[in-house]
Amino acid sequence: MNDLSVPVLPRGVRRHFDKVRGVPVLLGPERVLMLDEIGCAILDQVNGVSTLEEISTRLSEIYAAPKEDISTDVAAFLTDLGNKKLLDGSHG
Repeated sequence: MNDLSVPVLPRGVRRHFDKVRGVPVLLGPERVLMLDEIGCAILDQVNGVSTLEEISTRLSEIYAAPKEDISTDVAAFLTDLGNKKLLDGSHG
């Protein structure tokens, strides 16, 4: 994934709150991924329109953190989800 990628949850993947475990999860075909606070914050910004750079910029403003650090974390998290087939990302 690069700065111009537009991440989107693919068909069949959705966020859900697992009442048994008491944690938010990302549900995909035959997969469940537990999400921490950081993962939720990143996915809150995934809207199918915003680029990775725009997502990183918003998060750096929300959390008053250096954009370089945020960009690295966002790219790593979203790339990992893409590798697990839990996220699609078109490239600009």
